Amino acid sequence: MQARYFSLLFLLVFSGQIIAQTSFKSSVEELLQQEEYRNASVGINVIDLNSGENIFSLNPDKLLVPASTMKMITSGTTLEILGGDYRFKTQISYTGKIDKYGVLDGDLVLIAGADPALGSEYFQDHYFEFLKNWAKQVKASGINKVKGDLVLDAGIYDTERIPDSWVWGDIGNYYGAGPNAFTVYDNMYRITFSSPKKVGRLTQVIQTYPKIDGLQLVNEVLSADNNSDNAYVFGGPFDKHRVIRGTIPRNRSAFTIKASIPEPEKILAQAFLQNLLGEGIFVDGEIRLEKNINKKTKLIYMQESPTLAEIAEVLNHESVNLFAEHFLKQIAVEKNGLGNRNDAIDLVKEYWENRGLDMENIFMEDGSGLSHFNAVPPAFFTRFLTIMATNNAFVQSLPVAGEGTFKRFDTDRLPGKTLQAKSGSMTRVRCYSGYLTTNKGNKLVFSFMFNHFAGSHSTLIKEVEQLFVLLKTEY
Repeated sequence: MQARYFSLLFLLVFSGQIIAQTSFKSSVEELLQQEEYRNASVGINVIDLNSGENIFSLNPDKLLVPASTMKMITSGTTLEILGGDYRFKTQISYTGKIDKYGVLDGDLVLIAGADPALGSEYFQDHYFEFLKNWAKQVKASGINKVKGDLVLDAGIYDTERIPDSWVWGDIGNYYGAGPNAFTVYDNMYRITFSSPKKVGRLTQVIQTYPKIDGLQLVNEVLSADNNSDNAYVFGGPFDKHRVIRGTIPRNRSAFTIKASIPEPEKILAQAFLQNLLGEGIFVDGEIRLEKNINKKTKLIYMQESPTLAEIAEVLNHESVNLFAEHFLKQIAVEKNGLGNRNDAIDLVKEYWENRGLDMENIFMEDGSGLSHFNAVPPAFFTRFLTIMATNNAFVQSLPVAGEGTFKRFDTDRLPGKTLQAKSGSMTRVRCYSGYLTTNKGNKLVFSFMFNHFAGSHSTLIKEVEQLFVLLKTEY
């Protein structure tokens, strides 16, 4: 009887091992047979980081839209080229001379450093009252009055405000804010509504912050019986005429959405002037935008950003499009002297070609992944991530389960740094690329890319989480 018991136990354990060995593969196959994914374009590639062994492949060379996983390529490349200790620098300077009464016979000049984090809500401690500090620094330099203008030198960037392949439905919203030589406050303003109790009624705009001179809002937002922000702002750079459509929850005294600032440099200049007045410093002239001022300037103060590594961590944890676009352009700034997106993309490709990666079939249109024209195969991500595994600043910038864009992942099933990865999503697109440490201590590099699926994102998130758990258990 005892022998039969142990024989049965052996069979159960042995058969369980067989099931476990095939369960990841069979789970993928079962998933793709579901109606929501049957006609989708799906690519998966999983390799062992140390041995290079291919664990699983499904369409590894298929070109797919990466969405925000493109940020891994951008942030990783920028960290490789510029280094994690790199900082963006904004200069407060002046031209002319200061007389004995503190009158500057010249211009007060801000020279852009294309700092993506200037005044950002993600770095409030670093930039605490930064404009007040700037004004105090001007006062300390001996200036009480400026006879000239407040000049903003944006020569660090070209004239492009947003990538030309971004769609109209995105660019008026906060996540569609483009990089600016004078990016400030995340290039974002807030619109606060009140909504009636009844469903389907017109809402009312009660406040915008910060104040934007000349802003005209056409509000078509209706009340709805849900708790979701489904309101979208339509309008492009320089355009102060914005239309808002969609819905917000009913019966709210205050409900706030976020939108992209039409001209960030003017917001910065006006706020700086107000702080100068607070220090008793008057500027006789006007706000003037220039590029590459020829006159010799004298430095008053240098504002430095957090380190590139610190910004990269926010970029990848919170998936900040604006930061990614700044990172991309800064590569061209440092290599060519001018922040140009197309030049920066060429530099990214050149860098990785020199590192041995095939870039011929990598289609990169922006740094953030907001463009639907980006196309990258899963196999590229795993090759890229294999190289980047030695860059500690990059690996530490990736969120783990329970953090950032992975906050819905179960920390009991994927504890600590078991999973370090980046997600990407847009309409009918969801992708994941990163690192997974298994129960046996093996480190896997993976890329899961789902395009054109018909199901809900919340359902697919749970399906992918289960696949991660199976990988973690089996390998």
